[in-house]
Amino acid sequence: MNTATLNELIPVGVSACLLGHKVRYDGGHKRSKYCLNVLSECFEFKPFCPEVSIGLSTPREPIRLVGDAESPRVLGTKDPSLDVTEPLKAYAAEVSDNNKDLCGYILMQGSPSCGMERVKVYHENGMPNVAGSGAYADEFMKRNPALPVEEEGRLNDPVLRENFITRVFVYFSWQKEVMSAPSLHEVIQFHSRHKYQLMAHSYEGYKLLGKYLATEASQLPLEEVLDTYILELMTHLKKRASRKTHTNTLMHIMGYLKRDIDTETKQDLLEAIEQYRKEEVNLVVPLALLKHYLKRFGSEYIQSQAYLDPYPHELGLRNYI
Repeated sequence: MNTATLNELIPVGVSACLLGHKVRYDGGHKRSKYCLNVLSECFEFKPFCPEVSIGLSTPREPIRLVGDAESPRVLGTKDPSLDVTEPLKAYAAEVSDNNKDLCGYILMQGSPSCGMERVKVYHENGMPNVAGSGAYADEFMKRNPALPVEEEGRLNDPVLRENFITRVFVYFSWQKEVMSAPSLHEVIQFHSRHKYQLMAHSYEGYKLLGKYLATEASQLPLEEVLDTYILELMTHLKKRASRKTHTNTLMHIMGYLKRDIDTETKQDLLEAIEQYRKEEVNLVVPLALLKHYLKRFGSEYIQSQAYLDPYPHELGLRNYI
């Protein structure tokens, strides 16, 4: 699949308030311009509001996390006898069971139901305790450990934004290319196309998954291989790619051109990569030059690498990292 020419929208879950739905406790919303104006060109958003879905009214009494940060209760701020912990967890299970097509999820930060992390947890006396995860989000992520999940506020960070969207497109490709007709051969082909993308995030993951497929996978049940591979891949891709790891990946890819380009062209490529490493330009600069020569001299294998076109270029994500 060439993700640069995506011809169908990717199903992604989202907190309903981020799409402008007036479902918050105060009857308001937290409309996200980035989700609605940019990501909607690639994602088919499926909105969920767990608090409304379990029967709470709008507007309503606020709720908050209370007790142990590892397993807090979700209680009413005015009426502590209002305990919606189990209903929120049950709704997370329902959403998980009924939406297997999701390839990502964007959550509302700070929410006692939807917050992914750093949600305030209080002592029973009302004093702040530590930080945890919203009850719905925590249960949903436990049930979907490989699924790309991110908070809307963290998408303001260019590196985190690019990381999340990369993972969504990888997961979507996995569903379309492998899970539509799963076989060990398809897993190996998928891995082959994503090797350098994985290298940019985790060289350790690049080595471990390559070894796993080469030495262990053929001896194991296919279902086990599928579950193990995608979880390991998505876990390693969560690691933030840095200028150092991108530089290493660019140099590896450039190695496929050494025999076909002249000395001057090689020096131009090396200079562009070095400028990127030294933070003088962003990733799009050396990549554009590298892709230009790969189209002319690169093998079919290296041209097929997802790292070169991980998502539609119109998103402009590599202009900022």
